This record gives sequence, structure tokens and C-alpha cells, in this order.
Amino acid sequence: MNVTTHPRNSVEAFSAKPLRAHFQITTKVLLLLLGILLTTVGSNCSFAAARMVQTQAASSDEEGRIADSHEPNAKPVEHGLSAKAVEIARPLGFPITNSMLVSWIVAIGLIVLAQAATRDMKQVPTGLQNFVEWLIEALYKFMEGIIGPHLAKRTFWFFGTIFIFVLSANWVGLIPGVGSIGWGSNSSHGFVIGQPLLRGANADVNMTLAMALVFFAMWIVWSLREVGPLGFLKELFAPKGESEGVLKALLVIVFFAAGCLEVVSILFRPISLSFRLYGNIFAGENLLEAMSKLVPGFGWLVPIPFYFLELVMGLVQALVFTLLTAVFTMLMCQHENEGTVAAHV
Repeated sequence: MNVTTHPRNSVEAFSAKPLRAHFQITTKVLLLLLGILLTTVGSNCSFAAARMVQTQAASSDEEGRIADSHEPNAKPVEHGLSAKAVEIARPLGFPITNSMLVSWIVAIGLIVLAQAATRDMKQVPTGLQNFVEWLIEALYKFMEGIIGPHLAKRTFWFFGTIFIFVLSANWVGLIPGVGSIGWGSNSSHGFVIGQPLLRGANADVNMTLAMALVFFAMWIVWSLREVGPLGFLKELFAPKGESEGVLKALLVIVFFAAGCLEVVSILFRPISLSFRLYGNIFAGENLLEAMSKLVPGFGWLVPIPFYFLELVMGLVQALVFTLLTAVFTMLMCQHENEGTVAAHV
């Protein structure tokens, strides 16, 4: 789905007049969001059977804890944010979790925002169009300074979308009501939410793993397009620099071993990317919940300073995820004539 093209909207406008024109929802961006959401759905479906078994086991454990709680020396049961998303519906056998619901809300909200900003394009932007153009232009210049103009033109649609989506999902997860509205029961510690209606999208490892896997697939495509299959293998295993004789043979062995280690590192990148983002967001939500229960009667006041901390953390994690994926792409795809640009970053 493309927004009507404006004379300023050509690819060359990124260099002549850097993104001064508009913010355009392209087919690539929509396919990216759809791919992330479908990958998330696939991850949730694949773990659905395992979760049912775990739920049954958890129910048995909970019954045991309840029985033990009646003993005189039994310790009170601690309640906290679940490490995994909670299934809230299963229409036609299709599992829907509370984190999936939030991710859909964020994606739809971003699409509606972009459509509203680009519905009536003006030469002199005002209001929402002005804000969106400023955001996209700033992001493009930032990415261009890191990965160079050539890669920026080819990959900005991905990195820009990922940054805005991750940032929006992180901040939406901080809205009061996310994680605190749902189904629960009364206990000695008050009303306890056992099944939240909403959960931060990036507080679910399925969501972060889906984004990491989509990037991994795009990284392979970009690498093969930029350097080709032979160049891809040379980048991994071929010795760098000039050498002769025995030293050259030794370097071939050394760089081949280093290439094998690099392959292992590349295969683990989706895991490290997903758990880094998931761990930080999940820890932040647990921190807010712990602060809300720290001082009885002031649960609404104590977490306020930590909300500002989590706002900053949400921005930092969006930047970290975007920059790591961009740098991974640059290391494999960057051309020699762009080395000077990246060297100054």
C-alpha cells in the first residue's frame, strides 16, 4: 500500500533534499510489520502445546502451594509478572496472548498515524505531517552517518520501521492499565491479577525473537545482493591483507578458523538480540510492579520516578536493537568507498 507519490518523493531526494518531502508507508514497511506479527504468531503457536502442559503442571504446583500455605510456618506466596505471555483467547483453536494483542494495537496505531500524516501532503508541512517528516529525516541522517548513503537507501525502510515499532511498543507497555487490568482473585495480599488483559509486546520473548529472525533473513538477503555468494564466503573465511609464502598459508588457516567462529557468532545473533531486548523490558516491568508494592498505600506514587527511567530505557533499547542490526549489516555489506564514512562514527 503506497501513499500518493509527491514530486519530492524520489529516491534521489534522500541525498538532494534529505527526506524533507514526506513519510511514506511503503509495501516493504507493511510487509515487515506483517512478517514480524506472523512470526510472533508462529512462535506462539509452536509453543502452545508446551504451554498447555506447563499450565497443567503449574496448576498442580499451585494446589500444592495453597495446601502448604495452611501450615503454621508456611511462607506467603510471592506474586510477580509472569515470565511468559498469558493466553487470553483461542478462537477456532488459534492462540492469542496478551502481548500479541498489544503488538497488534501498536502496529495498527502506527499505520493509522502514518496515513493521517500523509493523507493531505503540503509543500510546507504543518502539524502531524511536520512532526513525522522531522522524525524520519532525523532517523535517516542518523543511519546514513553510520552505514553510509548506499546502504541507507536500501535498508532504511527496515531500520526506521524497527526503531519506531520497538520504541512505540516499549512506551505503550508503560501506559497505566497494561499489566494491571485483567482477571484475578482476592488473596491475603489483596487483589492479585492472575491473567492480565494486556502485556508489553517486547516483554514477550516470542516478539523479540520474531524481530530478530526477520532481521536475520533480511541480513542474508542484503549480504548476498551486495557482495554475492562468493564475496560472502570471502568475507567470512578469506585472509585479509597481502602476504607470501609460509605466512600466507598460515594466515589461510588462521582466517578459516576465525571464519568458523564468526559463523557460530552469526547464528547466535538472533538469540542475543532477542534476549537482550526481552530481558531489559521484562526487568523494567518487574521493577515497576515491585515499586508499586513497596510502600502500602502509596503504590501510585513510588513508581513515578521509575516511570521516567523506563521511558529513557525504552528509547535506549530501541536504539541498541536498531544500531546492532545496522552495524551487523554494515560489517558484511559495506563497500570500500564507504569505509571512510563509517570510520568516523
